[in-house]
Amino acid sequence: MKNNKPTVKELFEEKFLYNDSVPATATKFLLAFLAAGPLLIAGAALPGLLSATKSISHSKKYSKTQFQNAYKNLRHRKLIEIIEEGDDKFKVQLTNTGQTRVKEFSFKLLKIKKPHKWDGKWRILVFDIPSNPAIYNQARNALRNKIKDLGFYQMQKSVWVYPYECTDEILFVAEAFSVQKHIEIITAEKLLHEEKIKKIFKL
Repeated sequence: MKNNKPTVKELFEEKFLYNDSVPATATKFLLAFLAAGPLLIAGAALPGLLSATKSISHSKKYSKTQFQNAYKNLRHRKLIEIIEEGDDKFKVQLTNTGQTRVKEFSFKLLKIKKPHKWDGKWRILVFDIPSNPAIYNQARNALRNKIKDLGFYQMQKSVWVYPYECTDEILFVAEAFSVQKHIEIITAEKLLHEEKIKKIFKL
């Protein structure tokens, strides 16, 4: 399997930092910016944060007032924290709650890019997630709902098929719920009833 699955940072960069076609609030933009890691700034936190975002052209679509409101909103919701480092320096970073929120956004944004031409191979996702601890039930349901959203076809209870490369995306989803050791992705050249499945995917 490949190890270059899209990271939270990469997804947010693609969707919010470098994509002018996708509408996003200043709040999500700041979350995306800080998803890369803590930011060390000199002087007051907000001016330093605004100055740092100027390097990204996409930030120009937001006004100073929008950034100020977004900053206040993130602090009020405890999604970011300001840590004094000394010598008039501060570190701005996501809290654990903020990191969770970023993962939730990234999870919703995840899509599989379809190639112009099918390579004739099937990707089969098999998972066997245990019932205990109880949190696995939530993980199983979330994984099932997401692969439905991504367009997978259910062959059997925990066996799903898709015609395009999707290893990176599925690993991202599995790791979001810490169930990667309970899944397997198989690439097959032929399926017994593939003519039916081809019609489902309009191949």
